[in-house]
Amino acid sequence: MKRSVFFVYGVVCYLLFLIVYVYFACFVANFRVPWTIDFGPSLPLAWAVAVDVGLLLLFALQHSIMARPAFKHFWTRLVPQPIERSTYVLASCLVLILLMWQWRPINVVIWDVQSPLGWGLLAGIFAAGWLAVPLVSLMINHFDLFGTRQVWLHWQGQPYKPLPFTTPLAYGWVRHPLYVAWAMAFWATPTMTLGHLLLASALTIYMIAASRVEERDLVAHFGKVYEDYQRRVPAFVPMARRVVADPAAAVPAASSEGA
Repeated sequence: MKRSVFFVYGVVCYLLFLIVYVYFACFVANFRVPWTIDFGPSLPLAWAVAVDVGLLLLFALQHSIMARPAFKHFWTRLVPQPIERSTYVLASCLVLILLMWQWRPINVVIWDVQSPLGWGLLAGIFAAGWLAVPLVSLMINHFDLFGTRQVWLHWQGQPYKPLPFTTPLAYGWVRHPLYVAWAMAFWATPTMTLGHLLLASALTIYMIAASRVEERDLVAHFGKVYEDYQRRVPAFVPMARRVVADPAAAVPAASSEGA
């Protein structure tokens, strides 16, 4: 019975993520949702900035703290191991729902691209970013990242086995393709307002900082394998590929990403 409950819980958390992800894309795009990044209840500028910064800090803290191994070690004393990742996904969804619900637009226009070519180019990059996030996660193990693999294995009565370190497709070009995709989704907009700029800037800074912490954890877990990967593959910019002095180090090792 408990296995079935855990499995249903994991599936529900995953379906909630899919709904929230699509809604968040519409929120950032100002597309067919009641409140968006640029349309909704307003406040004076100083108050709007304070509210939005507070929401972004809450988002960053939740994602960072709950993803750390030390917190997981403590957390799994309260939350059963098979649903730990699903619970992280649930908490992330709830924090993001709160952010979208309480976000206060700051409609000071930074840029506004009117030419059809420029508008189409930015809209295309925006769409590519939002499509790339799930596609990149499928390159590693999408269902492990969002907790459904864990509850499935538990339902089948099988122990959880950590994934091996691999560097498939985009991970052979940059170490953090998920973050690159998110950056495309946040920055590529024909009309950039101050509120949108605040969200894009804050989350970009968060992703850069989070990547450093994640890589420290990955080095601690995988050791020399990940250190070789760091030397061989740039973090974010594909054109900044490293020159590998040791030919043996050029053999693809592997990769894992995602908080």
